[in-house]
Amino acid sequence: MKARILVADDEPVVLRALERFLGERFGEVIPAENYEKAAKVIGAGRIDLALIDLKLGDRDGLELVQLLQRNNPDSCSIIMTGFATIDHAIQAIKAGAFHFVTKPFQFDDLANLVEKALEHRLAREENRLMKKQLSRKHGLESIVGVSEGMKTIFELVDKVADTDSTVLLLGESGTGKEMVAKAIHYNSRRLSRPLVPVNCAAIPEDLLESELFGHVKGAFTGAVVTRTGRFEMADGGTLFLDEIGDMSPKLQVKLLRVLQERRFEPVGSGRSVEVDVRIVTATNKNLEKMVKERSFREDLFYRLNVIPIRIPPLRERKGDIPLLVEHFLKKFSSENGRSVPQVSPEAIRVLSDYAWPGNVRELENAIERLVILKAEGIVTVKDLPEKLLGGGGKIFTNVNIPDHGISFKNVVSDFENELILKALEKAAWNKNKAATLLKLNRTTLVEKIKRRQLEKIILS
Repeated sequence: MKARILVADDEPVVLRALERFLGERFGEVIPAENYEKAAKVIGAGRIDLALIDLKLGDRDGLELVQLLQRNNPDSCSIIMTGFATIDHAIQAIKAGAFHFVTKPFQFDDLANLVEKALEHRLAREENRLMKKQLSRKHGLESIVGVSEGMKTIFELVDKVADTDSTVLLLGESGTGKEMVAKAIHYNSRRLSRPLVPVNCAAIPEDLLESELFGHVKGAFTGAVVTRTGRFEMADGGTLFLDEIGDMSPKLQVKLLRVLQERRFEPVGSGRSVEVDVRIVTATNKNLEKMVKERSFREDLFYRLNVIPIRIPPLRERKGDIPLLVEHFLKKFSSENGRSVPQVSPEAIRVLSDYAWPGNVRELENAIERLVILKAEGIVTVKDLPEKLLGGGGKIFTNVNIPDHGISFKNVVSDFENELILKALEKAAWNKNKAATLLKLNRTTLVEKIKRRQLEKIILS
């Protein structure tokens, strides 16, 4: 694509010469003999590069540089003047100009400068597009949910993402805490710098300090080379400390110091390293309870708990399950080169009724399995894993055992009676359908109904 170049100069000879020279080599050139015309061109559409005289009549060309930055953020500008000083050059760069040249100039030198400026503009555009793609891939758009709990999370992430406040993500395993951490990072001004994750529970205590802060060669047995720590890797970006509740008291002290001073010493080194890092932490533990039990430092807790965000478990956002199922079906079908299978309403109902103790991660794994094993057709209840058909194994959880004990036989018998009656009611008293719901043979179900004299209840 040819460049679109604005040349703003109040000397007609210079204006015509630049229009002809640049037009032959780089594309479309739009001449402007005064400030007002140049400003109108800038406001009218895309400008890739502008060559602007420092003085346009009684107006300052640097004002056009700033106007161009506001209207065309990817564009570049070059300031031209016949009365150059160091102060002028400094002012031009501060205003956002790519370069500063003095008249008269050699056209070949100017052509090299214009080429570099256009390359810089292209790099700017590519960087902006990359940031946009990263934000879309890892931002709020990647988190699926319309429930009230998820809406609250979206609002909080939107408010805190572009700040440097420390965020504490709370929630059970598999709820998607790392996805929220990514959304925070990739919606912040730090998105072009690294997001560095550390799972504090997965790394042994004696290695975690080195992992976080790095070490110098010879600091301990096995330290055969100097290693950069995760804090230094995340400089300018975000450090995500997952499972922070599993960090040892010794390391909690060191982490607190780094958060307070923004500097640390690698293991075995007397050299102090200063870092600019945003901290996001996550845990599935109750840190307030751990503080009371003195297993987690109170001062560190208050440092981390600046912006707490609770991620609800999947059982509290049942309405999101159909959306998540559709999302994962599309994802894994695309990854495996298969057509997206349809899911029957009955199967969706079973998936929605299940308790999902492993939360979104468990649902994701279940859908990946379905995509792989279901070659074609519609996913029905028969295609679902056996464990999903009991609603998560938590049907009968409201039994209280008194101090004097309970009759196991009677309780089990009462439960079986209730289960059969509920299945019959759900099946509109059709024994065939009820047997299918309970995964029993019809004759077995009929025999149980007779033996337990449930027909009297059914007919009453």
